[in-house]
Amino acid sequence: MENSEKTEVVLLACGSFNPITNMHLRLFELAKDYMNGTGRHTVVKGIISPVGDAYKKKGLIPAYHRVIMAELATKNSKWVEVDTWESLQKEWKETLKVLRHHQEKLEASNCDHPQNSPTLERLGRKRKWTEKQDSSQKKSLEPKTKAVPKVKLLCGADLLESFAVPNLWKSEDITQIVANYGLICVTRAGNDAQKFIYESDVLWKHRSNIHVVNEWITNDISSTKIRRALRRGQSIRYLVPDLVQEYIEKHNLYSSESEDRNAGVILAPLQRNTAEAKT
Repeated sequence: MENSEKTEVVLLACGSFNPITNMHLRLFELAKDYMNGTGRHTVVKGIISPVGDAYKKKGLIPAYHRVIMAELATKNSKWVEVDTWESLQKEWKETLKVLRHHQEKLEASNCDHPQNSPTLERLGRKRKWTEKQDSSQKKSLEPKTKAVPKVKLLCGADLLESFAVPNLWKSEDITQIVANYGLICVTRAGNDAQKFIYESDVLWKHRSNIHVVNEWITNDISSTKIRRALRRGQSIRYLVPDLVQEYIEKHNLYSSESEDRNAGVILAPLQRNTAEAKT
């Protein structure tokens, strides 16, 4: 299959990134290899979108620091970048809205930069000739626009399974995410993502738009475990990029005090969705 016939894909990862880890970066590499390996897709970009402070997750340090750490982690990447839009919102934004924002941004950019076509020159030189042609011939001379890349949500198996947590997600949001955008879910040995998809009518209906990628090289790094190690004065080297480790140490970011941040506060999606369910 020629490259021009492949669907260009942008991988979007939403989350706390508190802090970003080597595993977060690994997800992008695994997903890119998988999607490119299908022969039907070409991954053109990866986007890390740290959640805003209004998410109110326990232990969530300010977005300012989380964004900087993500930027440090992707400093040497040629295709993964950090986007600050979600982190700068005063109110928490649902993942569906973040996906929609990035898809619309790509569409707007595509309209601003139509693909160069030799027909543009022909139209200029042969205006009189084209005026005499019928509508179908005119249409063939219009400048062609390049297909807009498709944004897909990149996640771990834990996010997929969180769909089952009452009031954490709106059912209509889940439907739109899997139907209109699609998921690339990286799972590890011990996670049965396929079984979870089978047990969900919505996920099963749109299973062709859910790509399950197996990570066979065991990697149990998590932000939670890294914060725990830091609270206990233990080394986190080789678990996060060196620049991220240096930044954490320089600003003394994680401690028992920071872990108590938002303690007792109900998570933003639970607050909103529970309130809406009652109305």
